[in-house]
Amino acid sequence: MLKIKIMNLKLNALRLLLIVILMYQNVQSQVDVVYNDLVWSDEFETNGAINTTKWHHQIQLPAGGSWFNGEVQHYTNELANSSVNNGFLRIKAIKEPYMSQGVVKQYTSARLNSKFAFKYGRVDVRAKIPTQQGTWPAIWLLGRNINEDGGFFDAQYGTTPWPACGEIDIMEHGITSYQPTNYIQSAIHTPSSFGNTVNIGGIVASDLVNNYHVYSMNWSPFQITFLLDGVAYYTYNPAVKNANTWPFDAEQYLLLNIAMGGIAGTIPASFTEANMDIDYVRVYQNTTVDTENPTNFTATLGTVTGSTVQLLLNGTDNSGTVQYTISYGSTTLSTTSMSGVQKSFVISGLMPQTNYAFTVTATDLAGNTAANNPIVINATTAVQLSCQGTDTQAQQGTFSTGYTYEFETIGNDVKITFELLDPQVTGVFAYLWRQSPFQETPMDNVLGNKFTKTITNQTLGATISYAVKFAFTGGLAVTKYFTYVVGETCNLKITEYSDTDFFSFKNPAREVLEIQSDRIIDKVEFYTMNGTLLKTSTTDTTKIAIDDVPSGVYLIYVFSEGRKGVKKLIVN
Repeated sequence: MLKIKIMNLKLNALRLLLIVILMYQNVQSQVDVVYNDLVWSDEFETNGAINTTKWHHQIQLPAGGSWFNGEVQHYTNELANSSVNNGFLRIKAIKEPYMSQGVVKQYTSARLNSKFAFKYGRVDVRAKIPTQQGTWPAIWLLGRNINEDGGFFDAQYGTTPWPACGEIDIMEHGITSYQPTNYIQSAIHTPSSFGNTVNIGGIVASDLVNNYHVYSMNWSPFQITFLLDGVAYYTYNPAVKNANTWPFDAEQYLLLNIAMGGIAGTIPASFTEANMDIDYVRVYQNTTVDTENPTNFTATLGTVTGSTVQLLLNGTDNSGTVQYTISYGSTTLSTTSMSGVQKSFVISGLMPQTNYAFTVTATDLAGNTAANNPIVINATTAVQLSCQGTDTQAQQGTFSTGYTYEFETIGNDVKITFELLDPQVTGVFAYLWRQSPFQETPMDNVLGNKFTKTITNQTLGATISYAVKFAFTGGLAVTKYFTYVVGETCNLKITEYSDTDFFSFKNPAREVLEIQSDRIIDKVEFYTMNGTLLKTSTTDTTKIAIDDVPSGVYLIYVFSEGRKGVKKLIVN
C-alpha cells in the first residue's frame, strides 16, 4: 500500500511538473505580467476538516436572514458541507432542513474565505464543478476592505461597502441559462458596473462535472486576465482607471462556495446534493528584488489611419516584463509586454489629418529605466475613412433613446462600432448581423454598452450591409441594416458631391491627370482610399504626372480660391 502511494505521488509530481510547464508557457504568451513565485497554496493533503490556518468558514447570515441574489442556502462549518479527502477539498451542497441563527432553510452548503490576502499576482484553482440546475458554484475574490459581517477580514479592515471594494469572479456557473452547456463566466464588479455587470467574459469548457480544469486569474497593475487551462479568454482593462473602474489597487482574498437557487434558477424537486471538488489553490507573485534596467528598447511607427496610430514597441528585461509609457499632449497611456516580444499598441480617438508627437519610455515594474529613454515618434493621421451617426430605427423590438454607429475602413478591414444609448437596459450583449448571406457574430465590448467588431479582407469600393442585435435583460432590439461602401468617407460626402462643379477630369486616367476648370487651381492632393497622402502638386496643377501611381482607386482633393472639392479617381 505504501509503495502504491509513493508511486502515485511520483506520478502526481511528474504530472504537476508537466502541467506547470505547459501552464507557464501558455500563460506567458497571453498575459501582460508573468508571476513566478508561489507565495500561498493549499494542496489539501490532510484528511478531515479544512486547514483553519488557511481558511475561514463564513456562516453569518446577512441582515434580513437571507444571502444575496435570492439564494436559499445556509452556509455551515459542518464536515458534511466541506471536508478534505485523498488530496481533494469537497464543497457539498445538500438538500436538508437546517436551522442556524434562528432561521430554518432547506439547503446547506459551505462558503470559505482565505485567510490570505494579496495585491497583484496569479491564482490557479484546479477543480471539478457541478452543473445541476439551481446550483451556483463560484471561485472569486473580494476586496479585503469589504464591510461584510461574518467575513474573515471584516473586523479589522471592513470599511468599504460592496461594490466599491471590488469583486473579481474567476469562475461562475449556473447563472447564464442563455448560454450553452458547460459555459463558465468570469466577471468584474466595480462602482462603474455591478450586479448584472457588463464587464464579463466566458468560455465553453469540456464536461465540467467529470473533468478537472484549471481556472486562473492573472492580476497586474494594468489589467486582469482570465484563463481556462492556461488559455486566456477575457481581459478587463478599462481605459480610465480610478476608484470607479479600478478598485483593484488594494488587497483581495479568495472565496470558494456553492450557492443555491436565486438567480441560479429553480432547484428541481429531485435535487439531493452537488459537489465541487478542488485539487489545489495556488497564488503566485514576484518576490525577487529587481535592480536590472531594461535593454534593447525600440519604438517605431506602424499603421496610421484617420483616427489611430499604431506604435510597435519592444525591449528586454530580466523580470520578463517591460512597461511602456506613451505621452502626447496632455494624455499619458501605459501598456506592458513580455520581454523580447514586440507589442502593438494602437492609440485611438485621434483627429484626422493632424500632426502628433509621441514620447515613449520603457521601464520594468520595479521602476528601472531603459538607457535610451525616451524615444520620440512623429506621425500625421490620415483622412478618416468612416461613416457614423445616430439612429432609433429598429427591425425588431424598439429603441427608446437609440444607438450610435460607425463604419471605419482600416486598410482592407472595416471596424464596425455600435453603442446602445437606452439608459434603462442592463446586462447588454451585442451581435453583428450580416445581411447576405445572413450571419450572426458576437461583438467585443469596449466600455459600457459600446461594442465593436472588425471584419477583415474586404474589397475597397464593395458594398456591405450590417445590423446589430442588442440582447439585454428581459428582451432584445435589432437595429436597421446599414449599407456602407468600403473605403467611403461619409464626412466628405457633402464636399464630394456639392462642391465639385468647378473642376472635372477624365476618369479613369492613366499616366497623366488633366484637370479642367475655369478657376485657378491652387493645390491638388492625392490620397489612397486608406487615407494616406501620396503626393501634392502646387505648381503644375492642371496636368499632373501619375505614371508613378499604381492602379487603383484614389481620392483627389482640388483646392481653388477657398473652395475644396473631392472626387474619386480610377487609375488603370
